[in-house]
Amino acid sequence: MAMAVAHHMESSSGSGSSISKHLDAGKYVRYTAEQVEALERVYAECPKPSSLRRQQLIRECPILSNIEPKQIKVWFQNRRCREKQRKEASRLQTVNRKLNAMNKLLMEENDRLQKQVSQLVCENGYMRQQLHTVNASATDASCDSVVTTPQHSLRDANNPAGLLSIAEETLAEFLSKATGTAVDWVQMPGMKPGPDSVGIFAISQNCSGVAARACGLVSLEPTKIAEILKDRPSWLRECRNLEVFTMFPAGNGGTIELVYTQTFAPTTLAPARDFWTLRYTTTLENGSLVVCERSLSGSGAGPSAAAAAQFVRAEMLPSGYLIRPCDGGGSIIHIVDHLNLEAWSVPEVLRPLYESSKIIAQKMTIAALRFIRQVAQETSGEVVYGLGRQPAVLRTFSQRLSRGFNDAINGFNDDGWSIMNCDGTEDVIIAINSSKSLSSTSNPANALSFLGGVLCAKASMLLQNVPPAVLVRFLREHRSEWADFNVDAYCAASLKAGTYAYPGMRPTRFTGSQIIMPLGHTIENEELLEVIRLEGHSSALEDAFLSGDIHLLQICSGIDENAVGACSELVFAPIDEMFPDDAPLLPSGFHIIPLESKSSDTQDSLTTNRTLDLTSSLEVGPATNHAAGDAPCQNTRSVLTIAFQFPFDSNLQDNVATMARQYVRSVISSVQRVAMAISPSGLSPAVGPKLSPGSPEALTLAHWICQSYSFHLGAELLKSESLDGDSVLKNLWQHQDAILCCSMKSLPVFIFANQAGLDMLETTLVALQDITLDKIFDESGRKALCSDFANLMEQQGFAYLPAGICMSTMGRHVSYEQAVAWKVFAADESTVHCLAFSFVNWSFV
Repeated sequence: MAMAVAHHMESSSGSGSSISKHLDAGKYVRYTAEQVEALERVYAECPKPSSLRRQQLIRECPILSNIEPKQIKVWFQNRRCREKQRKEASRLQTVNRKLNAMNKLLMEENDRLQKQVSQLVCENGYMRQQLHTVNASATDASCDSVVTTPQHSLRDANNPAGLLSIAEETLAEFLSKATGTAVDWVQMPGMKPGPDSVGIFAISQNCSGVAARACGLVSLEPTKIAEILKDRPSWLRECRNLEVFTMFPAGNGGTIELVYTQTFAPTTLAPARDFWTLRYTTTLENGSLVVCERSLSGSGAGPSAAAAAQFVRAEMLPSGYLIRPCDGGGSIIHIVDHLNLEAWSVPEVLRPLYESSKIIAQKMTIAALRFIRQVAQETSGEVVYGLGRQPAVLRTFSQRLSRGFNDAINGFNDDGWSIMNCDGTEDVIIAINSSKSLSSTSNPANALSFLGGVLCAKASMLLQNVPPAVLVRFLREHRSEWADFNVDAYCAASLKAGTYAYPGMRPTRFTGSQIIMPLGHTIENEELLEVIRLEGHSSALEDAFLSGDIHLLQICSGIDENAVGACSELVFAPIDEMFPDDAPLLPSGFHIIPLESKSSDTQDSLTTNRTLDLTSSLEVGPATNHAAGDAPCQNTRSVLTIAFQFPFDSNLQDNVATMARQYVRSVISSVQRVAMAISPSGLSPAVGPKLSPGSPEALTLAHWICQSYSFHLGAELLKSESLDGDSVLKNLWQHQDAILCCSMKSLPVFIFANQAGLDMLETTLVALQDITLDKIFDESGRKALCSDFANLMEQQGFAYLPAGICMSTMGRHVSYEQAVAWKVFAADESTVHCLAFSFVNWSFV
């Protein structure tokens, strides 16, 4: 009996020991500080180690030898879970802070709107009362919310006391606009407020001048925001120069500055604007920081009368920035821009550019808030850029490209620009800057100067019913449709050591492919910075193994079709493959600004879907009064400005000018063709060249060319199966030989060419009609043509021309094995319609 009891006790003891051991294996393990430190080091390198890595960790770290691999696995799982919870909590706190700040803004906006409604109700009641009085007809109780800016005499601005009085009035008026009801604000179309939006945006309605307002949350301190916004050239692309003439402290701890500001003109057909303003910086009792500004009366202010001669003095009504610190960090900022841009001084067709609050909102107000938020995100490390470049460096590249392009468009005299042989009738303006060099402010060693200087060919045109965003996207993605690779190569050669050649001296064949390599973008992708690589191969045997690739630094903006009033821009400059941070830039490109349609603006001369040169509709002075019965114009319009810059040597100035003018005209023709193609309503039959591929006239001429060739030479120009119906034009267009037709005038001009002919002359169908027959042949070619002209016109009706050399519109030499010329008869086979030429086996020399 005792033995049985003892045996039972031993069995119970053994069973309890195994249970205890099992519980020890699964219970919570309390790690020492040394063990946690070792695990944290591994977690920093690899948050999710494999089974082999965990076993290796136990072997290499003696302090972890008493811990099971399964328990280490659980520790890493818990650590990842805690990290995820921490990040989520941090994100929720950020979102909550943003929502609280946005809620505060919306409540303030709601209070302002309620005040505005009450004010309108009172004004409405007052008007009703006045209508019932005897003197109602003499009383003007307008309900428009108009801000009246008192004109201050120069006497008031000549002493600090007078300036302080003006500053206090400016502050009061600015605050009434930023948070009050002094302006009738309406929500900016397409810019709805929300937790993910940049801010709340509004534009003026029934207000003198043009005005825009924005408010939003920014994760920067008020002093930093004020410092950035006061440096207007750093973020406002249209700001050319800002100079503080006088600065003195105000009695309340603030500062008063007298500021002279110059802005660029958006197009070649309008003068630039400048401002003479008082800027007042102060702190309110609630801790808010205010920077407000307004124009001072008088037009004589500025660095010199000569410098201001190219500008029209515009007026800045009380505007500025109200910056309030937030409890959880960051700031709430209110921005107001209120301007009178003196629209009377520009052609009537351009006045919407200066009368649109939407354009001011996009160019100034929204741009300022976006820039502040961009800097805030870069400071916090949220923005990642490519190619190892610092955000500030890439931002500087964008600013330099935009500024260089605006400099070329405006061509200010004090920068050294002068117009070259312009009689006022040219569609393309040629400007010369003999003193300009591709310089870098930080490293003069990288500066490139030329014996001649820089030449700019520029033009402006009106686009009708063409979405700017769609056009810019097309120009960006299909560069080969409008650009000439050899012109790009010529500009790129200026960046390389040694002399560069005139286009055509070192021919390069463009493969047609371009590679877009993104560098960076703004927070809402409204602007892209990228490097474009154009793949090319040299046509010369001795250069066959050299890379013919060209690299361009490019900014593209305004490609969002839903952005109301946004300007679209594509600006690029050739760069070296390994361009330094201070690489010299020579920008060229396109700038498109939308024009708002007005019910009173009918413009009978502008038909639907038409693209015009703006010089055909220029009129400066009072607006034209249209008849009341005119129908409102429903078509959208925009202004396209093109500017291309070319370096040149002094002995090649005229050649480069001719090339530049022809090239820009060619680009304009290509843009017109693209614009017509992407127009929502399609191509108007009255638009474009009469002999564009696919038109009935081109099809008829194609039949006449083939029939006349067969009649004169007894052979078929095309295969017999290609002579049916519409296929004649298609096969003639794709023929390998260059086929061209010229008119039967005293000075023959070309009226048609197939694709090979356009490639040989390096032109377009539109520009083709400006080329005369004598310009494409050299001296020997002209002699051969004259010697066989009798056979061509009178006897045989055709002539074989020997091998020779002709010239493209870009100045490149083209060789051909043989040329055939024949008369093209019309349908009656008795009337000579034109002369046709076929250049066999042509190639660039």
